[in-house]
Amino acid sequence: MASTGARMLRLLSLLQSGHPWSAADLAEATGTSPRTLRRDIDRLRELGYPVESLRGPGGHYRLVAGSALPPLMFEDDEAVAVALGLRLVAAGGVDVADAHGAAERASAKLARVLPARLARTVDAVSASVQSEPDTWTGLDRAVVARLASAARHRRVVSFRHRNRSGEESHRRVEPYRIVRLRRRWYLFGWDRDRGDWRSYRLDRVGEVAESASTFRPRPLPDPDVVGWLNRSFSASERRYEAVVRFDAPVTRVAERLPRVDGTLEVVDDARCRYRAWVDSHEWLTAVLAVSGLDFTVERPAAFADHVTAVGGRLTRAGARGAGEPPPP
Repeated sequence: MASTGARMLRLLSLLQSGHPWSAADLAEATGTSPRTLRRDIDRLRELGYPVESLRGPGGHYRLVAGSALPPLMFEDDEAVAVALGLRLVAAGGVDVADAHGAAERASAKLARVLPARLARTVDAVSASVQSEPDTWTGLDRAVVARLASAARHRRVVSFRHRNRSGEESHRRVEPYRIVRLRRRWYLFGWDRDRGDWRSYRLDRVGEVAESASTFRPRPLPDPDVVGWLNRSFSASERRYEAVVRFDAPVTRVAERLPRVDGTLEVVDDARCRYRAWVDSHEWLTAVLAVSGLDFTVERPAAFADHVTAVGGRLTRAGARGAGEPPPP
């Protein structure tokens, strides 16, 4: 039979899986008798581990949430994941008030008890992984907690929101998600006054009040809220639509375009059409030029004029470099 300490650690590891264990299965897994198992369970409870027991048919033991956080047992891969996560937070991967300091303290505690082989793994991975730190003002933890609680309990919130121009407005919102996107934290919810889905940067939210009334959940515009917001942000950033016809098969064009911010449509076996949504004519002109493919601008006229002007400047520059008189 294993020593008492080893047996207790094994028992704790099994219970922390969240699986409800029958007394017979747990005794077999720990290599002990039902009587010894009961004593070990009592010892865990004395140490502060809230072990739930249910008697009778279907009876089981299970570790449940208690009033305090007792020491935890991690498998090797779990310990590495926790250690790396804490290091990323401490390095600035999540900029919520007090998160950096708490992560540093927790990381130091974990580092002191990691076996040498796991510590080496964590150090090796940490040395080769770099996270871009947030550079904007940290969040108010109380605001985040209040909004998260309201989203969980389906309660309407009201708050002051400051737009990019600094103007403040009062909002009444049904909160659904807190999302981190493009190095920013957002609240995503249904704006009751505007009757639409909206997102609000959390560093611009203040004076949050949670209503006592609940709301009935609405169907989300997309189950993937992060993807939906990313597409919405991208669409709002694009000011121009341009349509170009390539005198080349769609497969060749797809290979030659260094970046596609639009759609490719087949015209026939030898031609295709490219619809792009971009924030500047200059960028799209450069992309088309480096593709090395012949194309015709179908619309808008302003983009065709821009391409013509750029082409003229390039032609004149090439002629001067070759010592030839520039074309009229």
